[in-house]
Amino acid sequence: MEPIYTDYSVSMTEFKRNPASILRDAGTRPVAVLNHNRPAFYMVNPEVFESLVEELADRDLLEVARRRLAHKDTAIEVDVEQI
Repeated sequence: MEPIYTDYSVSMTEFKRNPASILRDAGTRPVAVLNHNRPAFYMVNPEVFESLVEELADRDLLEVARRRLAHKDTAIEVDVEQI
């Protein structure tokens, strides 16, 4: 059995009937849309999606910073006042 990563789920049939109503009822909670009792996809409102994208971007930036810190012995000191 596949895990469902939310406490709110609906069937594909119910979703097709009125997706806007389901999104409104969910508020900020993600919704698992099930097909044959398995998650077909998850639906989130724009604010939640934006926060997920920001989190992923932050993780990418953190990885870049970690890579650069690992090579800080080759860094060149710069005076920002001279730039």
